Amino acid sequence: MADERKTPGVLDEVNVLDMSWVAAGPLCGVLFAYYGATVVKVESAVRVDLARGSPPNAPGGPGINKSSYYGAANLGKYNLCLDLNNARGREVIGRLVDWADIVIEGFTPGTMAKWGLDYESLRKRKSDIIMLSLTLQGQTGPHAQLRGYGLQVQGMSGMSTLIGWPDGPPTGVTLAYPDYVVPMFAAYATIAALDHRDRTGEGQHIDVSQMEALTNMTGPAMLDYVVNDRVQLREGNRLMAGDSPATAPHGVYPTKGDDRWIAIAAFSQEEWQAICRVLGRDDWLSDPRFAGEADRCQNDADLDAAIAEETRKFEGRPLMEQLQKEGVAAGVVLDQEQLFADPQLIHRGHFVPVVHGDWGDYQAELFGVRLSETPPVVQRPAPCIAEHNEFVLREILGYAQEDVDQLVADGAVEFYGGD
Repeated sequence: MADERKTPGVLDEVNVLDMSWVAAGPLCGVLFAYYGATVVKVESAVRVDLARGSPPNAPGGPGINKSSYYGAANLGKYNLCLDLNNARGREVIGRLVDWADIVIEGFTPGTMAKWGLDYESLRKRKSDIIMLSLTLQGQTGPHAQLRGYGLQVQGMSGMSTLIGWPDGPPTGVTLAYPDYVVPMFAAYATIAALDHRDRTGEGQHIDVSQMEALTNMTGPAMLDYVVNDRVQLREGNRLMAGDSPATAPHGVYPTKGDDRWIAIAAFSQEEWQAICRVLGRDDWLSDPRFAGEADRCQNDADLDAAIAEETRKFEGRPLMEQLQKEGVAAGVVLDQEQLFADPQLIHRGHFVPVVHGDWGDYQAELFGVRLSETPPVVQRPAPCIAEHNEFVLREILGYAQEDVDQLVADGAVEFYGGD
């Protein structure tokens, strides 16, 4: 089986052993694969990755290879199924560590140590290995052993208290938001560790706390508490400056159609005047409630209602283009169907056709960063379970066929036997 890549990648010489599961850790592996790294995903075919059973399912699902959620989190990787409770399975892991530059894991602290695969054990085998550990609250501390998922991290980070309406409960976002944000932190740190290794020959253990990473993203709320001892709460779409709106209008407003919206923000009197012109409401300029910025902020509820009555008369994209032409920050709110038709994303080649071995043609996403000489690519679709057992063992690790057969006979290498 040959590598499907055609374009050189900036990480072509980097090898990654991905032992993580569900989303945050696996998505780190995807980020490396986008830029050319060879990523081998090791999982169990008996206690399968929870993501393999997570919706949405591809046509014909559910099934062990039908989760498009798993597909997105493992794009571009090879797959090898091992029993880590089997001594010979751990022997294979040892050879993968010898091959790898980076090891990714996302187990509860202490789990890797039970297998003899913690950082201290790995560095004795390979002194320059880099291990990336992603957990809810880090490797140390009174809550390091707590378990949970994205929703729990949102709450613990302080983010959920900032999302929602003033008269409602904390909502957060419906997605497992930390799983998609934290990999950016982790990948950045890992590239820094690679640079350090290349300069010094020293490996590192990267301890990523999803809670801390997400707390970094609560922005001015943390600063407001540090400086003013003030706790910010939910304010809908308002951009707040302490207890008062920082500017108005600043919101999302309806446009023509079912559940169609546009986001509009004004930060100067000139921008406000342009909004009035585009909406055909020059009379607002003499309305004492909306005359100056302070007036608009004080009467922002009335202002939002008035703007909504006008924007619903317009198609969203033409209105956005008119406002942008007049110097106003405005953007249509796109759902998934509209994203696939968005001319900017089409121009940038954001969606890439991929053929999956079990569910056929589909559109994968590229990472939203373009390096001029080594752009991101999709090396291959996400693997079916145990798809690359023989390839990894023979082509990457150099086992002879009789040794592969013996590993299978010994129960070290697993194959999926479910429905």
